[in-house]
Amino acid sequence: MNGLDEGQVALLKSKLQQRLDELAGVVQPRAAGEHDLPVSEVETSPADKATVRLLNDLALEAAGHAAAQMQQLRRTLEKFDDGSYGLCEECGNAIGFSRLQARPEARLCISCQTRAEKR
Repeated sequence: MNGLDEGQVALLKSKLQQRLDELAGVVQPRAAGEHDLPVSEVETSPADKATVRLLNDLALEAAGHAAAQMQQLRRTLEKFDDGSYGLCEECGNAIGFSRLQARPEARLCISCQTRAEKR
């Protein structure tokens, strides 16, 4: 598979699964229609209500970000099954092991990522 030996593949897959498990502990699935906010609003001054709303907005944004990361990690783990893990989605070349160690969910090789960032 794309120039990686079995030990490297096992290491990268375990890193991805570990990160997914960590995020799963942060993001708790909610029942449909359930709107539990991290900080509840109580009768306080308007300034305190604004702070509570800000804290809730930040917590919801962080949960959304974690959910998006989980989705990306799941897609990356699926690539192990179809044999496309470690291949650049743009040019099809192998992504280097050192890049995958630093960023196991990398979708692009260094060259394609550099070009994408310049655009």
